[in-house]
Amino acid sequence: MILGTRCKGARCTNSEDDPCTVNREPCTQYMRRCLELAKKGIGSVAPNPMVGAVIVHKGKIIGEGYHRKWGEAHAEVNAIHSVRKPELLKDSTLYVNLEPCAHYGKTPPCVELIIEKQIPRVVIGQTDPFPQVAGKGIERLRNAGIEVVMDVLKEECEELNKRFLTFVNKKRPYIILKWAQSSDGYIDKIREINDGQKPVVFSNDFTRTLVHKMRAEETAIMVGSRTQELDKPLLNVRYWHGNDPVKIKADSRKTLPELMRELHAQGIQSLIVEGGASLLQSFLKENLWDEAQIEVSAMELKEGVKAPVISGRLKSVQKCEKTLILLFKN
Repeated sequence: MILGTRCKGARCTNSEDDPCTVNREPCTQYMRRCLELAKKGIGSVAPNPMVGAVIVHKGKIIGEGYHRKWGEAHAEVNAIHSVRKPELLKDSTLYVNLEPCAHYGKTPPCVELIIEKQIPRVVIGQTDPFPQVAGKGIERLRNAGIEVVMDVLKEECEELNKRFLTFVNKKRPYIILKWAQSSDGYIDKIREINDGQKPVVFSNDFTRTLVHKMRAEETAIMVGSRTQELDKPLLNVRYWHGNDPVKIKADSRKTLPELMRELHAQGIQSLIVEGGASLLQSFLKENLWDEAQIEVSAMELKEGVKAPVISGRLKSVQKCEKTLILLFKN
């Protein structure tokens, strides 16, 4: 096998001659396991990426690990330390969805431990764009004589760490727009501050739980000043488990791009924008969003506050009782 051979991805046949196969092991199977493990770190590792690692010896998984919490051991370290017979590492393959780090941060470089344990083969889902890594980990592995296979399930790996990639590459948080609306396109009735009217409730128990799950998975949340004054929303995760997102105040003195750069400087990796209509439309106008989740209720209002107008790629439609949940990608 040629060092650094790239995986064929979806075209992988896992045949003996396929460069995607290491020691006749179906590498996509083990990379999917890496992704499953990595997801366990969601909501706990930011601003680090989510990473899972699997160690395989002669077709059998002998070690697994994932990055559990920011500042703690990385996935590769946890996987290596989980192996009960360390002598097997010298004839094993390490699978990891993101390039192993090559720099000192909160923890030592993972490549040093991989080299020290004499693991002969490493299969990687994608390179790490973080400037202090960005190919340096792969280079150090190859220079140590370790066989490297790249880009296994690359698209799935990129989707998993979309927050981290946006934060590093675009120098801003990953932005999720979220709102609920009636079937005829309104997000609320017309209300005034202190008029005693409550907001229209479109959500059911299930969709409310989904929203709180989303909040637990993202770093920060924002609503407009009028929404804050009208409803004084708690913006927490009381219907789920995990950490409450950081509450961000909309500042009329800053443009949205300036505010996003400031959030990046503060290490805010992802942001949910939950309303109101004016703030959401401002993000759309600036084309400053990555995905949008819209609940469309069967309820009709006939009049009220118009919902934002969105154009993007409709990725999925989920039906829950009489509510549709639309997911758009920019």
